[in-house]
Amino acid sequence: MKRTRAFFLAILFILIALVSFLFWSYRELHAPLQHGLANQYIEVPRGSTPDEIISNLSTRGVIRRGWVLRLYLRVSGAASRLKAGEYRFPSPISPLGVLRKLEEGEQRLSRLTLVEGWTRWDIAALLSRIPDLKLRSADDALALMNDTSLIRDLDPEAQNLEGYLFPDTYSFPPNTGAQEVIATMVRRFRQAFEAARARGGVNVNLSPREIVTVASLIETEAKLGDERPLIASVIYNRLKIGTPLGIDSTVIYASKLAGKWKNDGKVYLSDVERDSPYNTRKVRGLPPGPIASPGARSLEAAINPTPTDYLFYVREPSRNDGAHNFYNNAADFERGVRVLRDWERTRNANVGTTPGPLEVPSP
Repeated sequence: MKRTRAFFLAILFILIALVSFLFWSYRELHAPLQHGLANQYIEVPRGSTPDEIISNLSTRGVIRRGWVLRLYLRVSGAASRLKAGEYRFPSPISPLGVLRKLEEGEQRLSRLTLVEGWTRWDIAALLSRIPDLKLRSADDALALMNDTSLIRDLDPEAQNLEGYLFPDTYSFPPNTGAQEVIATMVRRFRQAFEAARARGGVNVNLSPREIVTVASLIETEAKLGDERPLIASVIYNRLKIGTPLGIDSTVIYASKLAGKWKNDGKVYLSDVERDSPYNTRKVRGLPPGPIASPGARSLEAAINPTPTDYLFYVREPSRNDGAHNFYNNAADFERGVRVLRDWERTRNANVGTTPGPLEVPSP
């Protein structure tokens, strides 16, 4: 009798211990743990065993008690589902949360954003700051941008990829080379360009290179989306009557080509007087090629400008969103310039800039 009673007490004790252990293990597996590696990637190499993976994460402090997760893997059979990759584990995270990420797999992506209106120099500088691309300097990236084979059918005259590197946010897997990054930007441009042409519009009788050039001018001038087709109309109207475009961003681009741009936001007399086919203060017609990377809206505006008789535009001083006033005659334009200059003088703004035919002060 005593033996039977002792046996049942032992069984009861074991059951209580087992239930307690299961309850404790459940809490342990679900308990979030704070760690300091949330912004770092942790690599799980190919061929790593579950024990090696868990040991690594335990050592780094992402998992508190690795043996609990090991036991769970053996009981659940989930060990075979763990994937190699590069992982970022948020903090806090539970052991089961870690397991879910390891089952889903994760690969580190190099993420970069090209801004609308950037030049190839801006893009090259960005690429040179990405260690994974292994570029020694921005000049290495610029050299890659001299390969125009991907746009030769669109633009046989192109000497480089200026205007054809589409502004967007890109993600690339590890070990992607700089050349493939640039090629992806060009492919994305082609998609956007074909989409803009497919949407139709007026026949502007321009080659693809000229359309992209106009789009790049629009991109550097327009701040508001609904003004882009209006600015396009001003460009086309001035081209039609043979009036110089007088766009300051082309003056700046000419100075950059000459290595003389001071990069202080001001257009100097030496910039305005520079002899360059890109200086639309002095040369009639379009510049020889694009001066920046246009976005989709600027490409669409270049293909489908709003029909107007506007020849000028001036920034509206009462607004801080980059809005412009548009004019079809010189007298109204000059009045708009005076209002803007009076406003600027009261705030000591844009000292040293030079007003131009289109009167678009440097941002």
